[in-house]
Amino acid sequence: MSDAAQPTAAEVRAAAEAVKTALDRHLAAVERRSGDEDPAVYEAFNQLAAAAEAYDELLYDRYDEVTPFEIPGDDSLPPYTGPEEPNAISVIIRRDYAVAEPQRLLAQAQRVEAADSEAVLGTAEGASGTAHGAIGILFGEFEPDEIASRHKEFGLEEGDSTLWVTAADEPADPGEWLDAPFEHVDPERVVCRFDVSAVFDDEDDELDDEDLDEDEDLDEDEDLDEDDFSAPLDEEDLEPLDANDR
Repeated sequence: MSDAAQPTAAEVRAAAEAVKTALDRHLAAVERRSGDEDPAVYEAFNQLAAAAEAYDELLYDRYDEVTPFEIPGDDSLPPYTGPEEPNAISVIIRRDYAVAEPQRLLAQAQRVEAADSEAVLGTAEGASGTAHGAIGILFGEFEPDEIASRHKEFGLEEGDSTLWVTAADEPADPGEWLDAPFEHVDPERVVCRFDVSAVFDDEDDELDDEDLDEDEDLDEDEDLDEDDFSAPLDEEDLEPLDANDR
C-alpha cells in the first residue's frame, strides 16, 4: 500500500476510541440484559465486533501491526422477533453443485430435449449442446428435490446447502417479490434453518478420531493377563458370612 493510501495516525486513534466506546456499550448491555437472547446484547456485540475489525485493519495498514483479539464468527440467528402465530411462511433454499461430469450433464439434457421434440412438433433443438443450456433444461424438467436426490445421474456433485423458513404477517401479493426474491430476508423472522456442509462431516471425523485414540489408550491401560481372572480361590480365602451380614 502506498503512503498516500495509508490511514492517518489520527484515523487509527479514532478507531481505537471507537473500540473503547463499543466495549462500554457492550458491558452496559450485558449488565442490563433481560434474558439469554436479549436483542440489545446482540446488537452491542455486533457493534463491538465491527469496531474491533475496523481498528485492526487500520492498525495493520498504518503500522503493519495486529491486535491479539479475534472476534469469533457467529453463525447463529438473531433472536426471533416475528409474529407468534404467523399467517404465512416463506421457504428459502440454496443448494450448491459442482459440475463434476459435464458429458453426463449434456447427455441427460439431450435425452430430455429429444423426448420433448418428439412429443411437441416444432420444438427448438440445440439448447442441450452447451452446459448452461443443459442446466436450464434439466432444472426446467425436474423438481429441485429430485435433482438433489439424483444429482450423480446428472453429473453433479453436491456442495453446501441451506434451508430457511421465515415467518410473515400476511401472504405476499402475487408477483410482489419476483423481481428481487432474496433481497428482503429478515434474519429476525427466521423460524428455523437447516444447513448441510462437508465442514460438519470433517468436524465429526475429527471427533471420532479423538474418541478412537482415547479408546486405544484405555485398551493399553486395561491390558490384563487372563491369569488375573482365572486363578482359583483357596478355601482359606473364603470367610463365612455372619448372620447379621446376610
